Amino acid sequence: MASRSIRSQWTNAIIFAATAGLWFVLNRTNGGGGSIVVPIVLLIIAVISSPIFKRTSVSHDAALAAGDDVVIYHRPGCTYCIRMKAALGPLGKQATWVDIWEDDDAAEFVRSVNGGNETVPTVMINGRPNTNPSPGTVRAALTA
Repeated sequence: MASRSIRSQWTNAIIFAATAGLWFVLNRTNGGGGSIVVPIVLLIIAVISSPIFKRTSVSHDAALAAGDDVVIYHRPGCTYCIRMKAALGPLGKQATWVDIWEDDDAAEFVRSVNGGNETVPTVMINGRPNTNPSPGTVRAALTA
């Protein structure tokens, strides 16, 4: 499963980077003085979704054994997970991150609390599952 995870991350990053390049080239060749903001945003998303910014992930069993207050179940390329990581910033390093594509037990756990779906981020806050909570909710739990 780990190779699927890394391959997916690089694929997403390449798609975002290529789209940014295509946007820039098409905009310039058509004589448009269009905004450079779109390609810059796409490049930022490409970097964030690549393995370069991959959080250290632990197994589901290790997360349970550690008894951490905040455990974030995620998967590579998930836009909601990317939003969560970006919104939490450095504070997100205080949470325990579990990649459901690298851990079958974690994927099974996420499915068990989400009606059979692998909906991420699923965040365990003090032992209670929260499906796609707001970053503010997670931030409050991390600072409590």
